[in-house]
Amino acid sequence: MTELDSIRRMPFSIEAEQAILGTIILDPERFGEIAFLSAEDFYLEQHQLIYLALTDMFIDSKTIDSVTLINKLTQSGKYTEGDAGKYVKSLVDLSVHSSNIVEYAQIVQDKAMLRHLIEASRDITEHAFSESGDAKDIVDYAESQIYNLRDQKLTKNFIHVREAIKNNFTTLQQLEKNPEAMMGLRTNFEGLDKVLIGLGAGDLVIVGARPGMGKTSFCLNLACNIAKTSKKEVVIFSLEMTAEQLSSRLLSSEALVDSYKMRSGKLDKEDWQRIASAGSVLSQTEILIDDSSDITVSEMKAKLRRRKNLGLVVIDYLGLMHGESGDRSNDNRVLEIAKITRSLKKMAKEFGVPIILCSQLSRGSKEQKEGKKPSLTDLRDSGAIEQDADVVLFLHRAEYYNVGETSAEEIKDHELCDCIIAKNRHGSTGTIKLAWYGRHFRFVTADDRQDEPEG
Repeated sequence: MTELDSIRRMPFSIEAEQAILGTIILDPERFGEIAFLSAEDFYLEQHQLIYLALTDMFIDSKTIDSVTLINKLTQSGKYTEGDAGKYVKSLVDLSVHSSNIVEYAQIVQDKAMLRHLIEASRDITEHAFSESGDAKDIVDYAESQIYNLRDQKLTKNFIHVREAIKNNFTTLQQLEKNPEAMMGLRTNFEGLDKVLIGLGAGDLVIVGARPGMGKTSFCLNLACNIAKTSKKEVVIFSLEMTAEQLSSRLLSSEALVDSYKMRSGKLDKEDWQRIASAGSVLSQTEILIDDSSDITVSEMKAKLRRRKNLGLVVIDYLGLMHGESGDRSNDNRVLEIAKITRSLKKMAKEFGVPIILCSQLSRGSKEQKEGKKPSLTDLRDSGAIEQDADVVLFLHRAEYYNVGETSAEEIKDHELCDCIIAKNRHGSTGTIKLAWYGRHFRFVTADDRQDEPEG
C-alpha cells in the first residue's frame, strides 16, 4: 500500500449504513424497498453480516425484530450474544422510522460502486506495470473491467402491473397524436416497415440468404436508408470486405452507376456527376465502417461504447466471427455460435439499438439446387441463431436458379426478390416483394422500381 493509499479512506457512509439496518429492524416491511442492495455494498464487515442475517430472515418469512436478529447473529457464530445485543441496540437507538431509506440505500450503493472503481483501477494499473501482454490487450482488459463494473448494477425491481398499464396508456396517447414518433427505425422498404413497424431498439435482426442472393447489399441498403433518415450513427462491421469495397457499393447504389463501370474506370461525364452527387449525400451521413477481419463481440462493444449517437449496428457476417480468445480452443462450433448470438442480443439490448446480423445459409443443399425458399431450419451451425433473434429475414431470388416466370425483358434490368419474414417476435410474418438491381447493388420495393439511367 502506498503512502497516499494509507492517507485516503475508502468511500463509505457509516451513517447511511446504520440508518438502513436500524430502519429494517424497526420496520421490516421496508426491506422490500431496498432489496436491490447486496451485502457487499456495505463497507463495514459487521454491517455485511447483519444485512445477510436480515436477508435470510426475510427470505424465510421469519419475524424480524431486535430479539430474533440477535439470536440469528449469535447462532452464526460471528457474534457473542453480548456483542450482538449491544450493536443491534445501538443501531435501533441511532435510527428513526425513516422515509428516506431508499435514498440511503442509493448512497450505500454509490459508495460501493466507487470502491469497486478504485479496486478496478488498481488492477488495471498492475496489469499496465506488469507489461503482461500487448498494449492493445491491456487496453481491452481495462475497458472490459470498467464495462463489467457498470453492467453489474443493472438489476431492476419488480414493476407493478398498474405502472406498466399506465406506461401503455401513455404510449397509446403518443401514438394517437403522432404514429411516426413511436415507430422504430424506418428501413424505407414500405412493406417491411408496415409489418415490422420499423426496426425496434434492442432487436437482433438476422438477414439470412444463400450465397449470391445479395444479403450484404441488402444490409448496406438498410444502413444507408436509416443513416439518411434518422441522422444517427450507423456502424458497419465488415469481416469480409474492405471499407473501400463497401463504399464503392454504396456509391454505385446511391448514384445508380453500373458497378462494372466503376470497377473498370470507364465512366462518362454523367457518371461522374452522379458519383459526385452520391458522394456528397453519403458524406453527410454518419456511416462508420470497421473492416477488421478478426473482431470479437467484446472488441465491438469497446468501440461502440465510444459512440454518442448510435442508431444501428450491421455485422457482415456471422460465419466469419469467432468467440473470445478464451473460447477458441472449443471445437464445438455450434456452442461457439450460440455464445456469439447470445452476446450480440445482450449487446443490442444494452445499447438500445437494433443489430442487423448477416448469416449465410447452407451451401450446395438439395433445396438450394431446386431453388426452394429458405426456412428457419436452414440457418447454419446453431438453433440458437433463431432462438436469440427477434426478427429473421430471408432473401430469395427465384431467377437466380432460372426457375422463375419473369420475362426476359424484366430480367435484363432487375430480378424480383422475396424478402421472407420468417420470424417476428413482435408481430406477424409474411413475404415482401422487392426488386433487385444487381448492377447497382440495390434493392427497392417492387412497386417502386427505379428508372434506369440510359446507357
